[in-house]
Amino acid sequence: MPLRRCLLLAMAVALSEPALAQSQKPIQVIAPFAPGGSADGIARIVAAGLAERTGRQVIVENKPGAGGGLGLQILAKAPPDGDTLSVGATGALVINANVPGSSGYDPLKEIVPVAKLISIPIVMATNAKTGPKSVKELIERSKATAGGLSFGTTGANSSQHLAVELLKTMTGANLFHVPYRGSTPAVTAVLGDQIPLTSVDLTSAHPHIKAGTLHALGVTSTTRAKTAPEIPTIAEGGVPGFDGSAGFIGIFAPLGTPAAKIRQLSSDIAAVVARPDVQAKILLLSVEPEYEDEAAFGRFLTAESAKWKELFKTMPAAK
Repeated sequence: MPLRRCLLLAMAVALSEPALAQSQKPIQVIAPFAPGGSADGIARIVAAGLAERTGRQVIVENKPGAGGGLGLQILAKAPPDGDTLSVGATGALVINANVPGSSGYDPLKEIVPVAKLISIPIVMATNAKTGPKSVKELIERSKATAGGLSFGTTGANSSQHLAVELLKTMTGANLFHVPYRGSTPAVTAVLGDQIPLTSVDLTSAHPHIKAGTLHALGVTSTTRAKTAPEIPTIAEGGVPGFDGSAGFIGIFAPLGTPAAKIRQLSSDIAAVVARPDVQAKILLLSVEPEYEDEAAFGRFLTAESAKWKELFKTMPAAK
């Protein structure tokens, strides 16, 4: 009789587990950009992986606005229970709060990192026929040209723009900024010989580099891009110590979320991102998987924010 009771109890527990899982509320992942972009794509890839790993429903909700900042503000007001997360990107996380004259709103004081997900390589490129063929030539030509040389990016205070400003600070290059509404117009301007240099995401420039119409001076990060290992870094090209960084996307939780919950989420995400099928899906977005746990990612965010804050002190007001 005792054995029978034990068996019946075990069966009752086993039957109740699916019901308990189904009763849990869904995990919400905020994508603070419109559908279709890399942030949205990464959010959906990670959400699908988390759903498979945890057995819970994971829902992605797009909350575009304020350059990716609106979704992070929504996250900051969510209950700190680990059931509401958000992806976040470079500008809203480590640049915008440091721009002189900004509102001073710093999301990193109201949300906490869970994991770094990807890096987005940035490349400086010139017209293959008429532009400088090396970083050294770019610097020398800019100093020898009255008024300097122009460079195009996706906009003032973007990570692409700030990478060139860092180059100017380190080398004295005479370069002035021409903002465009996106990477494609900036690349087109270089291809049309309207400007000699662009700093854009590698995704936009790589097809033209492979076709021989753009010449890559270097990627802005300290290591070569996995998707284009043939392109040197700017540091390798002649500016030792240069670290203009790559763009990045990570995932975050509200401030106050228990450390154990953050650790479990980060561990689950690590397992998801390590899967070969997930890595293949990420690479299809022309970005690179680059997981870091909550501690390493937190240190990275602090260093990046401090770097851009110092750079802004040396820059004239953006136009």
